[in-house]
Amino acid sequence: MLATIYWKNNQVVMIDQRKLPARIEWCTCRSCQEVIRAIQKMIIRGAPAIGIAAAMGLALGAQTIRAGSYDSFLKQFQTLAAKMALARPTAVNLQWAVDRMLLLAANMQDRSIAEIKKALMVESQKILVEDIAINQLIGRYGQKLVAKRAVILTHCNAGALATGGYGTALGVIRAAHAAGKQIAVIADETRPWLQGLRLTAFELMQDKIPVTVIADNAAGSLMRQKKIDLVITGADRIAQNGDVANKIGTYQLAVLAKENKIPFYVAAPVSTIDLKIRSGNAIPVEERAGQEISHLGDRCLGPVGVKTFNPAFDVTPAKYVQAIITEKGIIRPPYAVNLKKFLK
Repeated sequence: MLATIYWKNNQVVMIDQRKLPARIEWCTCRSCQEVIRAIQKMIIRGAPAIGIAAAMGLALGAQTIRAGSYDSFLKQFQTLAAKMALARPTAVNLQWAVDRMLLLAANMQDRSIAEIKKALMVESQKILVEDIAINQLIGRYGQKLVAKRAVILTHCNAGALATGGYGTALGVIRAAHAAGKQIAVIADETRPWLQGLRLTAFELMQDKIPVTVIADNAAGSLMRQKKIDLVITGADRIAQNGDVANKIGTYQLAVLAKENKIPFYVAAPVSTIDLKIRSGNAIPVEERAGQEISHLGDRCLGPVGVKTFNPAFDVTPAKYVQAIITEKGIIRPPYAVNLKKFLK
């Protein structure tokens, strides 16, 4: 299992996911701004992974702060944090990590600046280690929902590459496979970045888990033919009523699954749950450059000047989600009540 992100010589190293699976290439970030740019440019992606990157980026940025007092240090660190929080708007894990690092710094006013800088480095590594353990727990709980023989549909990439390691949706799949269950995976290609084709298929083939890639618009046909037993996706933000923001195309899968009486599950850490947002209508949906749709590299695939619309995520209403799998257990409806219970 390839590492997604790690510290090396006080620099943040991450695998460049844009280059997979053709080649394995590493990106080294030497400043907070370089980490922000890596998040924005999709060098690293996936809600938990960009949360880890945010924490490491802030720890990296803190090392360069020159301040003669705690107040001066905190003010400069808060400025870095505000810039980091804007890197990508939909995945709440990024803001969660930023808030965690800010809280640590705010609670160390009686310590030296050198001690604060060291503590921030340690905390960012702790977030990485915790994330891997969390994903393994998600897998352990989630595999109980998988029958001894099952064909699982997944969308985008919610695997090791989208996290610190192991994965959320793919963590469930890995755990089911490790438990000896006879599973096969159908992976949507996931336009326009093809995370399903490039990343999910790559991960599963490495683990020798049977995987077949389909075009995004083929999923409904397979469901109608009873060729899919369950759907598992990740999430970028979950509102307090259970509405789920995830990679664009998730909503239509959930609707199709319900129509065909196929269970639709979401696997995500509790850090993805945002109780400040009442419903999915309030979740900010990132819109990315239209060139991601119209171009392949520098080559325009459509007529020159064609208009494009490229939302990176959509929102699936809670009524389509049969269960949310977290490191604290499996949460079922009514989500407005049960999500709060699990987060106590």
